[in-house]
Amino acid sequence: MLNRVTNLTMSTTAQRTLQAQQSKLAQLQEKATTLDKISRPSDDPAATAQALDTRARLAANAQYGRNIDDGAGWLNAADSALSQATNVMNRILDLTVQAGNGALNQAGKDAIAVELEGLNKDLLSTANSKHLGRNIFAGSSDAATAFSPAIPADPTVPGDTGTPPVFNGVAGGSVERRISADRTVQVDADGAAIFGSGSGSVFDAVTKTIESLRKGEDATVNLTNLQASFKNIVSGRAEIGTRQVQLERAGNVNTELEATLDAQKMGIEKADLGSVIMDLKLQETNYQVALAATARVLQPTLMDFLR
Repeated sequence: MLNRVTNLTMSTTAQRTLQAQQSKLAQLQEKATTLDKISRPSDDPAATAQALDTRARLAANAQYGRNIDDGAGWLNAADSALSQATNVMNRILDLTVQAGNGALNQAGKDAIAVELEGLNKDLLSTANSKHLGRNIFAGSSDAATAFSPAIPADPTVPGDTGTPPVFNGVAGGSVERRISADRTVQVDADGAAIFGSGSGSVFDAVTKTIESLRKGEDATVNLTNLQASFKNIVSGRAEIGTRQVQLERAGNVNTELEATLDAQKMGIEKADLGSVIMDLKLQETNYQVALAATARVLQPTLMDFLR
């Protein structure tokens, strides 16, 4: 059975074909303008899912980068503070050894005691260093200072020796920064482990040295405790240096991953300009051919002019 083909059928078919060609031409023109492979999710659902996943990974990687930069700031501040503490302790040890000179008179010992007092205050100030308003050596504590000020001895109270600085932070309550999906790095330092607390602190060891000097006693008996405190400070600084190296490596990996993800995102979302131009020119030719073929097949009749 043969179907009857009328002028209306041919006209409708030709119009549908031309509209389809024109729609495809418009899509290629839009792609050439924006170079976007995906203008809407329906263009390529699978590529859309990949693009969304890549964008999410890029956002997470950017946050890890900010965490690394913030952590580096914390560790740099801690390293600077411990560098100052190391210099102060070197001077304290030198003065203590000097005070052990048997030829030194009491006036000389008193002068050394005065300098040690100033150095002890500098050491306490360093232990209370802050970064962005937060204590570097107090862990997760929000205390005003990592170490409380020393309370001097009350001369009216027999046997009162005063109270050395006490650690106010949270021992073991570290401040950490996430530098990847499965890694975190501690960015603060444990003040209790580095400087001690109360009677076992470096501040108390220096204070006892000062007391020995003012009483005319041998100050070198405190040298062992001072050297142990110095070793704790050096060990704390070495640990900070280890974490700085970890952050530096993490920063390099983060930068490389960002470049990789960005290239992957461009590959999914952006079209090649040369390829798009070739497709556009081909589609323009197809559209012109379709127009020419339609004009030749659907010749106007007298009825077209009468209408």
